Amino acid sequence: MGLILRILFWVAVFGSVTSWIYCLMVIVAAVRFGLRRQRDRRTASSFLPALSVLKPLHGAEPGLEQNLASFFEQDYPDFELLFCARHETDEGLQLARRVGARYPQVTARYLTCGEPQFPNAKMFSLAVMAEAAQSEYLVTADADARVEKDLLRRSVQVLADPKMALASCLYLGTADVPNLATALDAVGKSVEMSSGVLVADMVEGGTKFALGVIMILRRQAFQDAGGYADLGQYQAEDYVLGKRLAEQGQGVRMSSEVIRLVVPETSFGLSFRNQLRWMQSTRRSRPLGHLGTGLTFSMPFGLIGLLWGALAGHPWLGLLWLLASCVNRWLQAGVMLAVLGERKWLWPTGIYPLRDLLGGALWLFSYLPGQVYYHGRKYSIAADGRFEEIGYIPKVQQLLKNLPCVRS
Repeated sequence: MGLILRILFWVAVFGSVTSWIYCLMVIVAAVRFGLRRQRDRRTASSFLPALSVLKPLHGAEPGLEQNLASFFEQDYPDFELLFCARHETDEGLQLARRVGARYPQVTARYLTCGEPQFPNAKMFSLAVMAEAAQSEYLVTADADARVEKDLLRRSVQVLADPKMALASCLYLGTADVPNLATALDAVGKSVEMSSGVLVADMVEGGTKFALGVIMILRRQAFQDAGGYADLGQYQAEDYVLGKRLAEQGQGVRMSSEVIRLVVPETSFGLSFRNQLRWMQSTRRSRPLGHLGTGLTFSMPFGLIGLLWGALAGHPWLGLLWLLASCVNRWLQAGVMLAVLGERKWLWPTGIYPLRDLLGGALWLFSYLPGQVYYHGRKYSIAADGRFEEIGYIPKVQQLLKNLPCVRS
């Protein structure tokens, strides 16, 4: 029993120390980002090239109408919107048409691409739209992205520097229907994800990857990073795209703009499964970084400290240990949400310790073998991050000029 107690004690001590170090790093990185954001906000938006905004769609989810409208309402002099779904009957594509009818002054095109020829269906849709786009400057935007009216005007300024190839945006997870499972998912996206990105940007001297919810890039960037068909073999095509461009010496940056990522109402089971899919992808994309992520969580080590206190006859010390872990996470969440501009910060800050505990469990489960599920299909993720449908037999890829694209 004595050996077990010593192991519990030192594991709790080590993990608590590393989580506090990480928390302080997050605060420094967040303040650094906040100052840059203020500075960029004071800079005039003078670089205004024509833009093509690409939005892949797959079905309709709650909040989609508002998400789509936020792009039609952009304060930008010259842009077009392209929407693409697999079939004309797709509910999301039909909704986009109805929303577009309310904004006749905005150039919008609605495309269909048929069944995806790449394992990553999103990348297949982006390939179709990128080839059809009229501008050399592209903005890719997921269906669950909701933006302010000046998003295009401000985010494209990064590409005014000819050395910059790609920029992407941090996001605030937003739950329109905030049950607990959905709220935990949303605050994880706001705090856990953004914390890791900002710390990596600070420690590594710049961003060497991209976040795919919103990306601003030149059309050539897709080809420079290996082409549509190759990128379409990965689940985390955004990470691979940014990483390859950075390795070539091209500029990859995290924009100071922050958008909202709308999290649809979900159950604990579905939320856990979706987040586990991304954890498994991250483990393969950044194996060493993902391994170190286990030491950034605080609540699991607080619980180990509580267990040690209960077994060692020091219950109050164990409770104080757990409380210190909660304070750690409240501090991290409060700072991150404030810097990212979240006005309704109290509830997500309060529940973040629970989200941190869930994140620790997801990290642990990400090392177990298994399949992932996406849009009703089952996939496996290879050791190099390639994303393959189980039972999927690779086909000879069609030339991009022959992609089954229908324009209207």
